[in-house]
Amino acid sequence: MKENLKPSPPSSSSSTRLLWMMSPLILVCMLVALGSSMNSSGLVLAARNFPWSWSPFILGRKSKFQATIITGKFSNLERLEAKMGMARAAIRDALHGKRKLDDPDYVPAGPVYWNANVFHRSYLEMEKQLKVYVYEEGQKPIFHTGPCKNIYSTEGNFIHRIEKSKFRTRDAEKAHIYFLPVTVAGIVRTIYERNLSEPWRPMKLTVSDYVNLVAQKYPYWNRSLGADHFMLSCHDWGPEISKAVPELFKNSIRALCNANTSEGFKPSKDVSIPEIHLPDGTMRGLLGDPSPANRSILVFFAGGLHGPIRPILLQHWENKDEDVQVHKYLPSGVSYYDLLRKSKFCICPSGYEVASPRMVEALYTGCVPVLIKNHYVAPFSDVLNWKSFSVEIPVADIPNLKKILSGISESEYLSLQRMGSLARRHFEVNFPPKRYDVFHMILHSAWLRRLNFRLYGVENV
Repeated sequence: MKENLKPSPPSSSSSTRLLWMMSPLILVCMLVALGSSMNSSGLVLAARNFPWSWSPFILGRKSKFQATIITGKFSNLERLEAKMGMARAAIRDALHGKRKLDDPDYVPAGPVYWNANVFHRSYLEMEKQLKVYVYEEGQKPIFHTGPCKNIYSTEGNFIHRIEKSKFRTRDAEKAHIYFLPVTVAGIVRTIYERNLSEPWRPMKLTVSDYVNLVAQKYPYWNRSLGADHFMLSCHDWGPEISKAVPELFKNSIRALCNANTSEGFKPSKDVSIPEIHLPDGTMRGLLGDPSPANRSILVFFAGGLHGPIRPILLQHWENKDEDVQVHKYLPSGVSYYDLLRKSKFCICPSGYEVASPRMVEALYTGCVPVLIKNHYVAPFSDVLNWKSFSVEIPVADIPNLKKILSGISESEYLSLQRMGSLARRHFEVNFPPKRYDVFHMILHSAWLRRLNFRLYGVENV
């Protein structure tokens, strides 16, 4: 109503109509305020039960985008942020068990999770709300595709699945996060030339040109400085190539197999994803966990001699002890997967990079992973308590490997093995994807990061 008009006393019917007209706007105002208060207090997973303290990811400067609210109309961005405020409130309530969770398919519980209720509520909110906009620019083979076999399978499978997923939206205004469908494995395979004086330059230029293209064509990158955008790479060079765009490296959500904190990986905004070796593109023949009673080998490892850790492991244990089966190469006719299934513990050391498919291979076969890595953030460790289903050994303790593992009691080992069997579903690759599997866990990790910051463009002009 304009200010220069004198309203007449409303009748009861007109008052009712006015109330119905105003109630949606009042609700949105309340929700926006709720979202603001939640964000300022550091919400989402800021709990003692988590491995690090979460706080809102604020860029330190406001977005260039400003929404006009002078007219009394609310923007899509304001409505989106208001609904996310409701999700934050629901997750906070779950921390104290205030809301009953109804999920007949699967209810997470037990020490596998830092806080099962919080994870469950966050996952359900993701299913209810999350929308991902996938940029359509770019041509194959370095965009919109990727390997679905070998150790880079996570990269290709996710790109293929997100483009066909129910989480995808064709309306960019309704998106919570924006996916850059770049395949680093494809860039390396197509563009990399070893003999160039600057072999990194063409690969980085490809990513830089792509981000510049979408930034010029759409308003979303510039309004958030890339903070609500994410990329995914399972190639070892993913972190380095992401440096092509400073905002991509510093602000964006980077889902990486090579989750190395010494190379700039930041758990508060980046996502650690599992490296999964799929020889034929499926899990066929990979799953199967014999009972602990049928595991006669204490600990097993077989792998090439590269990186700083494996030489130490082989030096101390190769062909030294029947209980510690450490091999550089397996004898002809000996099955790698059979040995995994015969072993209680399976060593997962870093190679040249921290990522390794051995962690998932161990979980698939019911072997307890033994992590020997430096500066590594394990996959989905924002919600999964890896201490409940794996063993971590410092590099300096490699000489004491047998003593440490033999010192784990039978009851402790059985608990580790049982918890690993429960955690396994979060690392499985399904066609089509199933709830709580690796595809959905990657999305959930991105969803958490998006919940943990708010776009500061919702303000008066």
